[in-house]
Parts: sequence; structure tokens; C-alpha cells
Amino acid sequence: MDVERAARAFVDAVQVGDLCSGVVAGVTAVGDVTVTVDGFADRPLGRISSSNLTRHRFGRARVEDAGVGRRVTGEVVAVDRRCGLIGLALIADGDRELWAFLRGVRRGDRCSGTVAAVERFGVFVDLDDGPRHPVFPGVGFISPVEVSWRRFDDLGEVVRSGQRLTAEVLGPDVYNGEVRLSLKALRPDPFRRFALDVRVGRALSGTVTALVPFGFFVRVADGVEGLVHRDEPLRGLQVGDDVDVVVTEIDLDRRRLTLARPD
Repeated sequence: MDVERAARAFVDAVQVGDLCSGVVAGVTAVGDVTVTVDGFADRPLGRISSSNLTRHRFGRARVEDAGVGRRVTGEVVAVDRRCGLIGLALIADGDRELWAFLRGVRRGDRCSGTVAAVERFGVFVDLDDGPRHPVFPGVGFISPVEVSWRRFDDLGEVVRSGQRLTAEVLGPDVYNGEVRLSLKALRPDPFRRFALDVRVGRALSGTVTALVPFGFFVRVADGVEGLVHRDEPLRGLQVGDDVDVVVTEIDLDRRRLTLARPD
């Protein structure tokens, strides 16, 4: 049997989720680390992308810091049976407790914890049942778009450090070693309720919340804002002004509400 046929036969027995050990062989032209896996010495079958090396080393891998010759253990995250390649994540080698936890979370699960830090780019949560994160304040993370259905200018308006909360799991983030969470997934979508009660042509009153180059946004219900496309001068309109509008389009799939000024 030639090397490539033997490689494909070896890879056929590998499954996503397996742990795979071997020796670092080198770095490819695109920055992936290659691994000669135990049980197959003819060519390196394992590949570790730079994002799956470790959270302590970002960016493109280099030969001098790939650790050529060292033994590693990674979790199989992808199997290319046609090419005979095994995608590995090295996080399993350095943070086994964290990796085991990430493997166990499922989309739709609920996690409780304490807000560890509120940053401009999101919220870190120290999960009650989760391990400590080696780099970040908490192993749970909520991006700004998943914090609330409602518009806010600063995350501090919605959550605060030390706050207890329960969120829904969106899935594991193996790049950062986090559990992605959503607060708004556990709350009713006000836009969906609005769309059930209101039809195109309905006259409404609302408050201007933002002026943009292409129009202005109006809050017509709690958590529901629509866009009035600007086809004429704003005539001194300011944020906070009360205005009358008419519903011209409701796009439930994209959660978009289009409004117009009455004739």
C-alpha cells in the first residue's frame, strides 16, 4: 500500500473529539504547525492552525517557536479523509480542564455566574460550574449584540461587575477558550411581539433616538425602533423629539422596521 492510501486508511479510523498525540514536525507555508502522529510515521498527518495553538500565542506560527521535536496532545477538531489530514486543537494539551468543559457545553444550555468584567467589547462571566480561565477574567463571554434586545450606548447601562445572571449557551469558542453566552436569548423578543400586533399602514407616535446620514431612527415601542429614510431636510429635528410616523414595512426575519412621516 502506498503512503497516501495508507494515510487515508489511518485517518478513516479517526473521529472528531478524539485525543491525538504526536511530535511537532514543522510549519507550513501558510503558518500551520504539522504533527507526525503516533502510529503513522511516513508523513505528518496532524495540522494545527495558528488559532488552535494556544491562547497565549496568537498570529502566524514560526519555525523557531513551533517547538519542533516536542510531543503534543491535541483534540481532533476536523478530519479530511480525502487528503488524509487531521485538524488538531492544542488547547487540550495545555488546559485539559478547560477543554473538557468546552466539550461538554451544548447550544441551548443555561449557565449561571457572576459578571467578572464589563469591557467595551463584551462581558466576561465567571461561571459557577466552569473552570478558571488562564487569561481572561471568566470563561463565559457575552458579546454586546447578545446582551439586550434594546438599544444602549454603553454596556454599563445593562450589566455591572458583580451582578449575578443566567444566560443561554450559544456554543464553545475554541479560539479563545470561552463559552459564548446570550442574555437576550432568555428574554422575549419585543420586535416579534410588535410584528404580531402592528400592520403596515398603522399610524404611530414615537421618539427620535438617532440621526444618521440616511435618515433617523424612531422608538415606537419598548425595545422597537424603526428607520425613517431621509428624503427631505430634517428641519431642526433632534434626538428626543416626539414625532408621528406610519409603518411602511415590517421585516420579521431581519428585524427591520421601516417608517415614514405622514403626508
